Amino acid sequence: MDKKSELNGHAVAPPGASEQPQEKRSVGQKLLEFVERNLLVILTVSGVLVGVGLGMMVRPMNLTKAQMSYFAFPGEMLLRMLKMIILPLVVCSLVSGAASLDTRSLGKLGGIAVSYFLVTTLIASGIGVTLALIIKPGVGAAALNTNSLGLETVSSDKETADSFLDLASVFLLFVLQYATGYKRVPAGNDTNGTILYQKVPVGTETDGMNILGLVLFAMVFGVALRKLGEEGEELIRFFNAFNEATMVLVSWIMWYIPFGIVFLVGSKIVEMEDVVLLVTSLGKYIFASILGHVIHGGIVLPLIYFGFTRKNPFSFLSGLITPFTTAFATCSSSATLPSMIKCVEENNGVDKRISRFILPIGATVNMDGAAIFQCIAAVFIAQLNNAELNAGQIFTILVTATASSVGAAGIPAGGIITIAIILEAIGLPTNDLSLMLAVDWIVDRTTTVVNVEGDALGAGILHHINQQELKKQQKHEADGELTEVQVEALANVQAEEETSPLVTHQTKALEAMPEAIESVL
Repeated sequence: MDKKSELNGHAVAPPGASEQPQEKRSVGQKLLEFVERNLLVILTVSGVLVGVGLGMMVRPMNLTKAQMSYFAFPGEMLLRMLKMIILPLVVCSLVSGAASLDTRSLGKLGGIAVSYFLVTTLIASGIGVTLALIIKPGVGAAALNTNSLGLETVSSDKETADSFLDLASVFLLFVLQYATGYKRVPAGNDTNGTILYQKVPVGTETDGMNILGLVLFAMVFGVALRKLGEEGEELIRFFNAFNEATMVLVSWIMWYIPFGIVFLVGSKIVEMEDVVLLVTSLGKYIFASILGHVIHGGIVLPLIYFGFTRKNPFSFLSGLITPFTTAFATCSSSATLPSMIKCVEENNGVDKRISRFILPIGATVNMDGAAIFQCIAAVFIAQLNNAELNAGQIFTILVTATASSVGAAGIPAGGIITIAIILEAIGLPTNDLSLMLAVDWIVDRTTTVVNVEGDALGAGILHHINQQELKKQQKHEADGELTEVQVEALANVQAEEETSPLVTHQTKALEAMPEAIESVL
């Protein structure tokens, strides 16, 4: 009772005596709430900075290969955990997302998403080619070659047609990656008796998960479950529960991200060879690539988002610092997918049906950042070999980069493989790909950030369009109900007028006397 009376006494004390303590307490509470709300973001960004400092400290120790692998092990564990969660996350989220949407909505959202992805990727390719032609990173670097930097030669002898067939084949496979190999088959003898050999394409399975095939299968399977009706409801509920359990695992893994990022970034700094030589030799290429990413991610994509939603895009992006930091550290769109889905839903309020349907597709199909650096790399290698590009070749670069980025693996250095397709399409040698690989660990970080930014803004645009459609539908239903009520009221009035001469007489009398109307009102 004494404590209560004291509390009551404080409550009724004069304002001057109580305002100051309350103000101090509110500021502290606000600061505490801010730290609690953004603790993961603060830890993740701090992890990158600590990783850079730790790498610079360990670098002079000249670690052996074995010691480097031990040092990088916590970061490798982070990558393995994120890759572990990709398969159940993609399959369950797409199955539940496709099953929760009717076929008409699914087709409409899918059409808008694919159009958004294609247009933004084509714009990114145009930015890449334009910057490469303006900055000219390969002009004056003709003396630069693989041997001068001590790099291994990377080449590809795959036919262009086979490369595009590989992209088409991944849609039809479930889990395994597919790639075309070649074998030499005897095709007879010439006039001198020498055996002639013919190169025959042979399908082979390669390491890695076929995310694109999983996406297509999960979407079709979700639509099939919805078509089953009541028979498929239990399985849909199973995938929904599985999806929620997967997101719980994601929330646990996200708390390991700051610790893993420290060693992931630190190990990359320790493994760097002669950074000064690489930057001075390929500095214009690095600058052109990063500038393209800044223009596309900082200007073009936010303008597209603002054009559709009329909302501040940077307030939307401010809730995605954790996935952006994860993308910067891991260089993997697929590894960033779990944290992206969680932050888009919790921080930006995007509908789960939208985010879990669009983001897995975007992580596989939408590669804006990759398209930019692939186009710059293609023009760079052309300038390196003193090859003049005509209008037809430039158009080929744009179309091929847009198409090949769809099948680019969402893994570190995944875009290097697709550059070979562009070079083959315009008839340039692929021997200089090792130059791209040497600095890919720098460029790939901003590439991945732009890739996942495009996915997130696409989900925000689709959420806005979906909300507008719902409002229109609700307004239409409300107008329909109002019309029905008005029709019923009008019918009742007409009936009363027909059956009651008194009402008709009073109405005419009121129309003739405005003063009476005012008094009645």
